[in-house]
Amino acid sequence: MDARPGTSSADFAGYLARLGFGGTALPPTYETLAALHRAHVERIAYECIDHHVPRATPLAASESVARLTAGRGGYCFHLNGAFSELLRHLGFAVTRHRAAVRHAADGPVERDHHLALTVVADGMPYLADVGLGDGIHDPLPLRPGSYTQGPYTYTVGRTGAGWRFTHDPRGSFRMFEFDDAPARLPDDFAAVHEWFATSPESGFVRTLTVQRRDAAGTDVLRGCVLRRTDATGETSHEIDTAEEWYATMTGLFGLDLGDLDAATRERLWTKTRTAHLAWRASREAPDGVRSSGTGPAGAVRRVGDHE
Repeated sequence: MDARPGTSSADFAGYLARLGFGGTALPPTYETLAALHRAHVERIAYECIDHHVPRATPLAASESVARLTAGRGGYCFHLNGAFSELLRHLGFAVTRHRAAVRHAADGPVERDHHLALTVVADGMPYLADVGLGDGIHDPLPLRPGSYTQGPYTYTVGRTGAGWRFTHDPRGSFRMFEFDDAPARLPDDFAAVHEWFATSPESGFVRTLTVQRRDAAGTDVLRGCVLRRTDATGETSHEIDTAEEWYATMTGLFGLDLGDLDAATRERLWTKTRTAHLAWRASREAPDGVRSSGTGPAGAVRRVGDHE
């Protein structure tokens, strides 16, 4: 199945209100697509908090719409799944695609690690993607070329069977590729989602991360380290209290965490802070005994976690 029935008018209205478009007429034009895309990446965070609770995060598009309407974020399957449902509701022609990811140009191919979207607006096809965390701010024309947005430059190119998106070298992965065939949500991504959510090897399980994009750059919280990347370079700040950590997630990243009770909040903070201190100690150890592993502030980035 593609998406479970049941997305309500109230959910769509709440979703649009969260994006800042409550009561606004939204014809299926490029102007609408771009405005919604910018608002989405700025207001709805890429995050994997629930994997650390842990609890399930269903992938049916209607459930993702409800999740985002309630004030939470997610990763590509949730964010692009919900966005595609909203765009279809507004009258856009949208296709979901199974995308394979590479972290290096010659690195291994990680199949079905990303849900990509193509959208037709004003008769032209675009790559729309609100599920990358540190990715595009505006939709990209689906035609070969290089495109600069803020501090990042992206490339769109053809492959033998479809399309390739290449991230800026500072991005959290190198590229993803997809063909023209439509994907089924949640079926085509269920196995990868289960691995992301439960495997000790999953970056989402190893490190709690929250990310957002704005016109000037990106904010990324990994474990206890908050980083800002923009045209001036990169700055970082270590968070050492639970109060600041949660205030960052609800303030800067705009998340509603009212569904986490006090005990769960304490457990999440203790787990994250303990892992961060262990990582920091390993970095400060003498060279002869330094851990070769990676931790919350510097973990190797793997897609689909796009960490």
